[in-house]
Parts: sequence; C-alpha cells; structure tokens
Amino acid sequence: MITKEAVLEALSNVQEPDLGKDLVTLNMISDIEIDGKKISFTVMLTTPACPLKEMIHNACVNAIRLLVDKEAVVTIKMDAKVNSNRKDNKAVLPNVKNIIIVASGKGGVGKSTVAVNLALGLAQEGASVGLLDADIYGPSVPIMLGLREDRPQMIEIEGKGMIVPMEKYGIKAMSIGFLIDEKQAVIWRGPQASSALKQFISDVYWQELDYLVIDMPPGTGDVHLTIVQTVPVTGAVIVSTPQAVASADARKAIMMLKQPQINVPILGVVENMAYFTPAELPENKYYLFGKGGAKKMAEQFELPFLGEIPIVQSIREGGDNGVPAVLGDEPVSKKAFIDLAKRIAQNIAIRNANLEPTKVVQMME
Repeated sequence: MITKEAVLEALSNVQEPDLGKDLVTLNMISDIEIDGKKISFTVMLTTPACPLKEMIHNACVNAIRLLVDKEAVVTIKMDAKVNSNRKDNKAVLPNVKNIIIVASGKGGVGKSTVAVNLALGLAQEGASVGLLDADIYGPSVPIMLGLREDRPQMIEIEGKGMIVPMEKYGIKAMSIGFLIDEKQAVIWRGPQASSALKQFISDVYWQELDYLVIDMPPGTGDVHLTIVQTVPVTGAVIVSTPQAVASADARKAIMMLKQPQINVPILGVVENMAYFTPAELPENKYYLFGKGGAKKMAEQFELPFLGEIPIVQSIREGGDNGVPAVLGDEPVSKKAFIDLAKRIAQNIAIRNANLEPTKVVQMME
C-alpha cells in the first residue's frame, strides 16, 4: 500500500533550488491522491513564470519512483501562487503583490521596450500584470501597445471616481499618453509631474495584480524619488546597452537605488541592443556597440546579469506597430524576452524569501 506519508517523505528530498528548502517544508505540495500505483498531486510554485518548472517536475517523479514505488504512475499538476513580501500598511495599491521598476540613468537604451515585453512575458506565463508608464514627458506605452487613439473610462468605487486602466494583450496599462493628444508636449515642473504620477497610482483601479511593472523615465530625479516614496518597490531592473557611456549612466541609477536611505533591491541588469543577428544568419552574432559592458557592470556591483537582448528588426517594428516582440513570430527576440521574464520572476521569488520586507522609502526632505 502506497501512503500519503510515504509520498510526502519522498518529496521532502526534493529541493526548491532557489529557496534552498525542500518542497514539503515550503508547503508546496497539496492535493495528494493515491489509487493503487497511480499517484497524483499538485506542486504550488512561487510564480507561473518559474524557469525551473520542468526540473522540479522531473525531480518529483524521480523521487517517487526511487523512494516509493519504481512502477508508480505519477501525475503532477504544476500550479502557481505568486508570493509577496509586502509588510507596509497597503494604503496604496493594496492588491498588488510585487512592484518592479525598469530604470536606467540614460535615455534611448530601450527601457520602454524592456518594460512592455517584460510585462507581456510575465502575462504570457500566466501571471496577472499591470504596466504603468511613469515617463510623463515622453510616454511611449500607448504606441507600443497599439492604443494611441484609446482613452480610459471612469468608474465609481466606494464613492470615489477611479480611472479604469486600458487592457491589451492580457495586461492592464496606464500612461499620461492615454489622457493627452500625442502631439502635445507635457510642459510641467517636477512637482506637477510627481503629482500626476501619484494620481496614476492612487486613482487608477488596478485591482489584483501579481506584478506591476513601472517604466521609469531616464535619469535619477523627482519621478524616481516620488515612486519609491509612494509605493513599496519589490525590486528594480536596470537596462543598459554595451557602450561605456550607457554603462556609466546606468551605474548612476544603481548607485541611487543603493543609497542607504533608498535601498531598493536590484533584481539584475539586462543588456539591450547587445548584438545584431541577421534573419538569414540566425546563428551569427555581431557586437556592433562593443561586448559585455552591462555584464561587467553587473559583476562589478555583484548583481545578477539577466541576459542579452539582441538588435532584431522585429523588436523595433513590433514597438512601432503596437505588437511587441514577445507576441511576434521572430524566435530570437521572443525567446530573449520570455527568458528575461522568467529570470526576473525567479529573482523576485528569491528576493521575497531572503530579503527584508518591501516597504515605502521614508526620506527626510
């Protein structure tokens, strides 16, 4: 007779590689059913974008057959529940589990491209995702999502008027670009931009989200301080290109986030426009802007290197046409962004398990 106790005993030998404990201790095993030699159960992962899903599945099957019954017929349902490490009072974005900022000290390195494809990549893997365009002066999310002519609706929640975020490709999105004509220039002083951004956080009906991705403007100014002082940021993704000048500016963003009074965890560094691969020579890589600048920077600061995003024509076309690369048919760029989303989700799970609870930054004015 195979018992549930025997199954749990076997699965207690399967480690969750990122969290460093076994699946039973982490309460990741549920719904064990036994019918003769047929064994079924659910493994509850920390994110639907888990890159180790197949490895954990195979380890569970091997443990059952090795330690319970070599003839066992094992059926495993791989489910996921995204964890949060928020310990703030949840006065803002109470139903958002994790907040990711995509930042760099320099413009033109592809933050918006990375942010949009990251949000869509997480959603493709099964997470509920929102995207906030915090670039008040140069919003690009409406164009990249094909929502240039769309305007959000209003809804009343508990007597308060709320903006309903736009929905496209399975994610929710908000941008100043949805509220003004794209031919208009936003000519605001810093406090006005910060005030508008606070409204996008508090007056938008985001509902429940596993991840809210915030596309930050270039630099290290008012908007960045407003974000970290308004919402509990789970972690930051730093975007750079290989050139020394881009890496130098990205270092400034890293140093800002590492300031003791800010201290936002950095989930890793991604190198955008890393190399060119011609469509007719998919195995070839041409490093047009130098090689490995962002990777060296990640090593210098002892940060995870999240990978390289190539220069592929379809990435540019997808951004312009409103169908981002992660949704397209070009395999190189699609895989690069899906892999990036999985690594970031993985690093968030590690961050939530091992670091201090997420909180709003308190700074002396």
